[in-house]
Amino acid sequence: MSSENSSADDVRQVWDVVVVGAGPAGASAAYAAAVAGRRVLLLEKAELPRYKTCGGGIIGPSRDALPPGFELPFRDRVHAVTISNNGRFTRTRRSRHMLFGLINRPEFDQQLVEHAQKAGAELRTGATVARVEQHGSAVPDRRTVAVVLHGGETVLARAVVGADGSASRIGAHVGVKLDQVDLGLEAEIPVPDTVAEDWKGRVLIDWGPMPGSYGWVFPKGDTLTVGVISARGEGAATKRYLEDFIGRLGLAGFEPSISSGHLTRCRADDSPLSRGRVLVCGDAAGLLEPWTREGISFALRSGRLAGEWAVRVSEAHDAVDTRRQALNYAFAVKAGLGVEMAVGKRMLAIFERRPGLFHAALTGVRPAWRAFADITRGRTTLGELVRAHPMAQRALNAMDRREATPSVDAEAPEAAASDGEKGEKDDV
Repeated sequence: MSSENSSADDVRQVWDVVVVGAGPAGASAAYAAAVAGRRVLLLEKAELPRYKTCGGGIIGPSRDALPPGFELPFRDRVHAVTISNNGRFTRTRRSRHMLFGLINRPEFDQQLVEHAQKAGAELRTGATVARVEQHGSAVPDRRTVAVVLHGGETVLARAVVGADGSASRIGAHVGVKLDQVDLGLEAEIPVPDTVAEDWKGRVLIDWGPMPGSYGWVFPKGDTLTVGVISARGEGAATKRYLEDFIGRLGLAGFEPSISSGHLTRCRADDSPLSRGRVLVCGDAAGLLEPWTREGISFALRSGRLAGEWAVRVSEAHDAVDTRRQALNYAFAVKAGLGVEMAVGKRMLAIFERRPGLFHAALTGVRPAWRAFADITRGRTTLGELVRAHPMAQRALNAMDRREATPSVDAEAPEAAASDGEKGEKDDV
């Protein structure tokens, strides 16, 4: 931007990029735009740090997307995964190397925001966005977007990034369309040292009783994060699943410090990622892995892309160039994250009908376990795995064909694991 334009913008208080929402997606977008030397305002309606319903698993793609020098505030490092099928056929698989790490979102998000601030972004908390306008009296020219806050204040920007979560106002402005909505319920359960020690370095994944559902236990020092997720519309059954899950784990006697829930939303294939000078990323765009509903890595990666392309949008001098840059952002998202989501949707469709097939594969088939470990460590992604390995493509195609058959495989074959817990040392 020229010094002449900068001077004019100073008078009118126009930011190069305004980011709405200070979660992982928004903080990453703010960092990417600020590190490029642009004037960035990061708006957050809550005061930081704030709690978010989230398992807090940090897999390899998340680590790779963090700003340089970012020190992850790990509460635990996972080397073992216990897998069960609705409480049965339990088996633990172990690794000499860390599979993934566990964080608390308030600490993690706060550090991301601090990195954005160090890069030059300005943070403003307690700022709730009512709407954005790209035309009308609040907008001084065609290169400007008006972000209208509750109370009537208007903030002007050359580009806006919507990262305001799954119930996004910016997403509504863009016209985000959803293909999948799930309900996640979670409890943060403080436990005694003896219980915490038993879970140290080990997580539990339980394939649940409703189609596409599963539960998890993530240890974080003296607290266990215990949660379940299933399709929206099964609220009562999801709540029963969480209660039963906590009960059979022997944790019902411990009082949760926090009990919470939220909806995760996954975009439709043709859902827009921009409108004019407004881009969306992370949960606001419906970007997450449909099978596991993993969203942190999608937030970090899409946020970084949104910040980089918002810089280009802010420099666009007409609607044609703005559209070109926005389409380039959409292409970048779809070429990477979109491929992973497409594979995840296929995996979910199969998992909904045949959870036992997945259980048998992960607990009894070494290549499947190795693929899981490679994905969590960041050596590959779901999309890369299917694209680069013909065997993985053939296996997915075979499962697609089996999914089309009318039978439902609700339980894992007994040969895969016994009802009691079975452990195995896996050198992966």
